[in-house]
Amino acid sequence: QVQLVESGGGLVQPGGSLRLSCAASGTDFSIYTMGWYRQAPGKQRELVATITDSGSTDYGASVKGRFSISRDNAKNTVYLQMNSLKPGDTAVYYCNAARTPMIFYNYWGRGTQVTVSS
Repeated sequence: QVQLVESGGGLVQPGGSLRLSCAASGTDFSIYTMGWYRQAPGKQRELVATITDSGSTDYGASVKGRFSISRDNAKNTVYLQMNSLKPGDTAVYYCNAARTPMIFYNYWGRGTQVTVSS
């Protein structure tokens, strides 16, 4: 069983920055693709960013160029650096760990709230 604990959320003004962290335990962290997803009220959960075990990254179109995902396998932690935040980035951000076969290996954290407002 994998446990994921997010931290770093909060209230920030438009144009500001935040860094989210997700600490993983209970598994060999390095073999998992790690991801950040978000869900705003009344909307479906959407991809923010993913990073594979080899370090390849992918981003949702709405955050490309503003957000950056990274991982530290020695600390079992994945990060999401969020810059130039907009009110539309307001959502609960969830950490995900997945590997094949995903039917057996797909885990979620409880989420951390990010609110972008003046």
